[in-house]
Amino acid sequence: MQALEERYGGPERRRHRVFVTRNTEYHFRDGLCVAVRDRRSGKWLPSHLALERRLSGGVRFQPNGSAIPCLDVPGVGEALFFADGGRELVTSLLSAVERPEKETVRQYPAHAR
Repeated sequence: MQALEERYGGPERRRHRVFVTRNTEYHFRDGLCVAVRDRRSGKWLPSHLALERRLSGGVRFQPNGSAIPCLDVPGVGEALFFADGGRELVTSLLSAVERPEKETVRQYPAHAR
Protein backbone atom coordinates (compact mmCIF):
# COMPACT_ATOMS: atom_id res chain seq x y z
CA MET A 1 0.00 0.00 0.00
CA GLN A 2 1.35 3.45 -0.93
CA ALA A 3 1.83 6.11 1.69
CA LEU A 4 -0.62 9.01 1.56
CA GLU A 5 2.10 11.47 0.50
CA GLU A 6 3.02 9.19 -2.43
CA ARG A 7 -0.62 9.04 -3.62
CA TYR A 8 -1.48 12.70 -3.16
CA GLY A 9 -1.14 14.53 -6.47
CA GLY A 10 -2.16 18.03 -5.41
CA PRO A 11 -0.07 21.04 -4.48
CA GLU A 12 2.34 20.87 -1.55
CA ARG A 13 0.56 22.28 1.49
CA ARG A 14 3.09 21.64 4.22
CA ARG A 15 4.80 24.84 5.30
CA HIS A 16 7.87 23.56 7.17
CA ARG A 17 11.02 21.80 5.99
CA VAL A 18 14.38 21.10 7.64
CA PHE A 19 17.64 20.79 5.72
CA VAL A 20 20.18 18.87 7.79
CA THR A 21 23.96 19.07 7.42
CA ARG A 22 26.56 17.32 9.56
CA ASN A 23 26.57 20.08 12.19
CA THR A 24 23.51 22.25 11.54
CA GLU A 25 19.77 22.16 10.92
CA TYR A 26 18.23 24.87 8.71
CA HIS A 27 14.50 25.27 9.45
CA PHE A 28 12.30 26.82 6.76
CA ARG A 29 8.71 28.05 6.76
CA ASP A 30 7.23 28.85 3.35
CA GLY A 31 10.70 29.02 1.79
CA LEU A 32 12.17 31.40 4.40
CA CYS A 33 14.86 30.28 6.86
CA VAL A 34 13.24 30.94 10.25
CA ALA A 35 15.58 29.07 12.59
CA VAL A 36 19.03 27.48 12.63
CA ARG A 37 20.06 24.91 15.24
CA ASP A 38 23.40 23.43 16.16
CA ARG A 39 23.01 19.64 16.07
CA ARG A 40 25.58 18.90 18.79
CA SER A 41 24.30 21.28 21.44
CA GLY A 42 20.67 21.47 20.29
CA LYS A 43 20.83 25.24 20.73
CA TRP A 44 19.24 27.71 18.35
CA LEU A 45 21.71 30.07 16.64
CA PRO A 46 20.13 33.56 16.78
CA SER A 47 22.72 35.33 14.63
CA HIS A 48 23.34 32.80 11.83
CA LEU A 49 23.78 34.30 8.35
CA ALA A 50 20.98 32.15 6.91
CA LEU A 51 18.25 33.53 9.18
CA GLU A 52 15.40 35.41 7.54
CA ARG A 53 16.73 34.64 4.07
CA ARG A 54 15.20 32.78 1.15
CA LEU A 55 16.96 29.84 -0.39
CA SER A 56 18.39 30.76 -3.81
CA GLY A 57 19.05 27.16 -4.84
CA GLY A 58 21.67 24.52 -4.34
CA VAL A 59 25.22 23.65 -5.23
CA ARG A 60 26.15 20.29 -6.71
CA PHE A 61 29.72 19.13 -6.36
CA GLN A 62 31.22 17.03 -9.14
CA PRO A 63 33.71 14.20 -8.60
CA ASN A 64 36.51 16.46 -9.92
CA GLY A 65 35.72 19.01 -7.19
CA SER A 66 33.97 21.60 -9.35
CA ALA A 67 30.82 23.19 -7.99
CA ILE A 68 27.75 23.71 -10.14
CA PRO A 69 25.00 26.05 -8.90
CA CYS A 70 21.40 25.05 -9.61
CA LEU A 71 18.05 26.72 -9.03
CA ASP A 72 16.37 23.52 -7.87
CA VAL A 73 15.68 22.78 -4.23
CA PRO A 74 18.81 20.93 -3.08
CA GLY A 75 18.73 17.30 -2.04
CA VAL A 76 20.97 15.02 -0.02
CA GLY A 77 24.60 15.37 -1.12
CA GLU A 78 24.15 18.97 -2.28
CA ALA A 79 24.63 22.26 -0.42
CA LEU A 80 22.19 25.09 0.29
CA PHE A 81 22.93 28.38 -1.45
CA PHE A 82 21.77 31.78 -0.17
CA ALA A 83 22.48 34.71 -2.51
CA ASP A 84 19.97 37.42 -1.60
CA GLY A 85 19.65 39.49 1.56
CA GLY A 86 23.28 39.54 2.63
CA ARG A 87 26.59 38.03 1.76
CA GLU A 88 26.52 34.79 -0.21
CA LEU A 89 26.38 31.63 1.88
CA VAL A 90 27.01 28.03 0.84
CA THR A 91 26.45 25.40 3.52
CA SER A 92 28.14 22.05 3.91
CA LEU A 93 26.54 19.07 2.17
CA LEU A 94 23.06 17.96 3.15
CA SER A 95 22.72 14.64 4.94
CA ALA A 96 18.89 14.75 5.08
CA VAL A 97 15.82 16.76 4.16
CA GLU A 98 13.02 16.31 6.69
CA ARG A 99 9.78 17.67 8.07
CA PRO A 100 10.07 19.00 11.62
CA GLU A 101 7.95 17.56 14.40
CA LYS A 102 5.19 19.88 15.64
CA GLU A 103 6.96 20.09 19.00
CA THR A 104 10.14 21.32 17.27
CA VAL A 105 8.19 24.04 15.45
CA ARG A 106 6.74 25.14 18.82
CA GLN A 107 10.31 25.44 20.15
CA TYR A 108 11.45 27.84 17.42
CA PRO A 109 12.90 31.07 18.82
CA ALA A 110 10.30 33.77 19.45
CA HIS A 111 11.17 35.76 16.29
CA ALA A 112 10.39 32.69 14.14
CA ARG A 113 6.91 31.90 15.47
